[in-house]
Amino acid sequence: MKTSSFLVCFLVLFLFSCKETHQPKAMDLANATLVDLSHSYSKETVYWVTAKEFELDTVFAGQTDKGYYYAANNFATAEHGGTHIDAPIHFAEGKQTVDEIPLKKLVGSAIKVDVSKNAKNNPDYLVSIDDLKAWEEKHGIQIPEGSIVLLETGFAEYYPNRVKYMGTDQRGDDAVKLLHFPGLDPEAATWLVENRNIHSIGIDTPSIDYGQSQYFKTHVILMTNNIPAFENLTNLNQLPEKDFTIIALPMKIKGGSGAPLRIIGVVN
Repeated sequence: MKTSSFLVCFLVLFLFSCKETHQPKAMDLANATLVDLSHSYSKETVYWVTAKEFELDTVFAGQTDKGYYYAANNFATAEHGGTHIDAPIHFAEGKQTVDEIPLKKLVGSAIKVDVSKNAKNNPDYLVSIDDLKAWEEKHGIQIPEGSIVLLETGFAEYYPNRVKYMGTDQRGDDAVKLLHFPGLDPEAATWLVENRNIHSIGIDTPSIDYGQSQYFKTHVILMTNNIPAFENLTNLNQLPEKDFTIIALPMKIKGGSGAPLRIIGVVN
C-alpha cells in the first residue's frame, strides 16, 4: 500500500509539473517593440499600373448644428494596391480567398532574409535559393516550420516615388513592360514549397514576382500551395533576422482575391 500510494503521488506530481512546463506564454506586448510594416493609404499610394487607385471622399467634416464635431468619409480602392495581401485564389483557381485564409498563416513566428545589398543596384534582382540557404548558414538553422518569411530588398526607401520604386510612373497596359523591381525567383519559390513548410511570405516591393515577370510563376507556385503573399511592405530594416512575430490582418473580404493589409512586427 505504501508503494502504491507513493506511485500515485509521484504520477500526480509528474503530470502537474509537465502541465506547468508546457503552459503557453502570453505575448508580452507591453514590453515589446511594435514595428508598423504598412504604408498608409492616400492619393500617393502605389498601385499596380492597371489597378484602380485609392479614392477618399469627404462626407462631412466640421461642426454640426447640434454643437459637436463630426467627420466621415467614403473610400474606394482596388484589392491589390498599397500594403496588401494576395490571397491564393489570386493566381490559383479553387484555392483560399481572403476570408478563408487560416489565421495561423497570418499570425506567427517570422524570419527576415535581407538581400538589400544585392538588390541595391539591381532593380531586376531575384531572391535566390542561395540567398535562402545563406540565411540558414548564417543562423545555423533551417527556416523554421510554419514561418512567415519576409524578404527585404531595400526598395521601400523609394516609396512612393513610382519611378524609383517600380520603374515607371506611367499607367495602363503599356506600362507593364516598364516595370523594374526585385522579386522572388520562381526556383526559390519551388524550393520553399518542396523543402520548407512556410505559412506565408512578404516583400517590400509591388509584387512577389519581379517587375519584368510575364507569367507570374512565383505567384502561381506559392498560391497553388495556398501560401499567401504580402506586398508593398515597409520598415523591414527595423526588424531582426529572426525571433520576432508577425501579425498580418487584412480586410476580411468575402471571396476576395486580395485586400488592404495592416501588418506589424512584434520584437521582444
